[in-house]
Amino acid sequence: MNKKSTVSYRKLWHILIDKGMKKKDLAEAANLTHYQMTKLANDKDITTDVLWRICKTLNCTAEDVFEFVEGNN
Repeated sequence: MNKKSTVSYRKLWHILIDKGMKKKDLAEAANLTHYQMTKLANDKDITTDVLWRICKTLNCTAEDVFEFVEGNN
């Protein structure tokens, strides 16, 4: 089996907890659609524009928001 890296936004959810924010607060502040939030919640790829808006809103870097994890695919 080939190992494929996938993205995880676990770090993002920890940032929200630390800041006392809910997902809907992030969506409103970063102007994210329901579809984009669903992709984040399901660890799916997002565009760099979405990533940039999240980082700008939370005053953090991309490394603070996501990480790559190895899976079996």
